[in-house]
Amino acid sequence: KPDTVCLSPLDPEEEEKCRSVTKDSERVWEIPSLQELEEILLSAPTSFSHGDEVWPNLYLGDLVMAHDKLGLWKLGVTHVLNAAHGKLCSKGSEDFYGTTVKYYGVPASDQPTFDLSSFFYPAAEFIHQALTSGGKVLVHCAVGVSRSAALILAYLMIHHHLSLLNSICCVQQKRWICPNTGFLRQLIVLDRKLQDTGVKGSK
Repeated sequence: KPDTVCLSPLDPEEEEKCRSVTKDSERVWEIPSLQELEEILLSAPTSFSHGDEVWPNLYLGDLVMAHDKLGLWKLGVTHVLNAAHGKLCSKGSEDFYGTTVKYYGVPASDQPTFDLSSFFYPAAEFIHQALTSGGKVLVHCAVGVSRSAALILAYLMIHHHLSLLNSICCVQQKRWICPNTGFLRQLIVLDRKLQDTGVKGSK
């Protein structure tokens, strides 16, 4: 059970490992099956805290971190993406954070039937704009392992051209994650779409 906020920076070598997924522009990216993804996720050490930096200036966290306005201010967080907007126990809103933090709410339910894919690109763009303008971003849901994790994986796939497998590997270096089966299926579809359109393999 998480009990402390761990905000250790991402090692430059770890970041480079995440970025340097392939040097071969002709490589066909492996599209994992749902069973393969579940095995990878469930076999990883279940180590996570209230918040972890999983990419430079990008934090994946839970409601405890999201509700700690003083802690976020001390950390320098400028943007908050709440993947549990309007849900039980989630205080997140523009009014809650005030004018010093830009807020984006995704009213997702952590259910396999929920279509999170419709938020993949808008959420990725919100994160991208924040980071490229020098901001720090917290992406959270209730526990920080399913809804918010899926959105961060989509961001890495869309804006950093990582495959789904490499995105998971990258985040797992800093935090245990486990998006539900429905979100995993939607991420597999995104992975295939990005490969088919040539976004990946062009780097």
